[in-house]
Amino acid sequence: MFAEYLMRLRQKRPLIHNITNYVTANDCANILLASGASPIMADDPAEASQITSLSQGLTINLGTLHQGTIPAMLAAGKKANELGLPVILDPVGAGASSLRTHTALRLMQELHISIVRGNLSEFKTLALGSSDSRGVDVCTEDRITDENLDVMIPRVKAFAASCGAVIAVTGAIDLVADGQNAFCIRNGHPMMQSVTGTGCQLSCLVTAFAAANPDDLLQACAAAVCTMGVCGELAYAKLKPDEGNATYRNRIIDAVYRLTPEQLEEHANYEMR
Repeated sequence: MFAEYLMRLRQKRPLIHNITNYVTANDCANILLASGASPIMADDPAEASQITSLSQGLTINLGTLHQGTIPAMLAAGKKANELGLPVILDPVGAGASSLRTHTALRLMQELHISIVRGNLSEFKTLALGSSDSRGVDVCTEDRITDENLDVMIPRVKAFAASCGAVIAVTGAIDLVADGQNAFCIRNGHPMMQSVTGTGCQLSCLVTAFAAANPDDLLQACAAAVCTMGVCGELAYAKLKPDEGNATYRNRIIDAVYRLTPEQLEEHANYEMR
């Protein structure tokens, strides 16, 4: 089912504006290029709106948030809303500080966000206004497992309905949901946690799929999540015994570049709930 979404992305080659994490900006740009999209990074308020007007999608990532980028996020988001472009929010570390929490909530309130991609701790912050997050990683107790899946799916659907966005909660088991339907995705490899920025890369990939497939954001988002997970599996399979996380990082990007629609269909592991 997802093959056509990947093919459309490579045919359309959308330009994606990313206001993103400076720790991972290079990898985000490279994974967009590998997918078939084109990246541009611009976080100065003086040009953010203009750059968005040239683009087909916007990623807003709070990974290295500072006061100077907040006006750029708002200006770019408002321009994207005005033009009907998909806006993807990655609320990195929401709950870890008041600045991150307040900024994430402000963006959700002042912009129409198309898709929110984050971990369960971050979503608890968005839903409740606070959490016990201790950093940018998911708390140990905030993990989606087979044991709590039946409880978490309706909660994620309800949150998606309340904010009018597609919600992608990623972890060992990924949930991608709107108010009615949810994809339960089981792709990926545990070693992906050892590479800084795979979540940031995924958010940019989600934006690319959404920009190329704007009429079905739920399935576009699920296709992006499956793509990243499948490529994590394919990359791990190519690792040699003496290779570690630095090589794995490169192999993930290579796997996205080499991924065929047929491979995505073959390896995508999901169910609808």
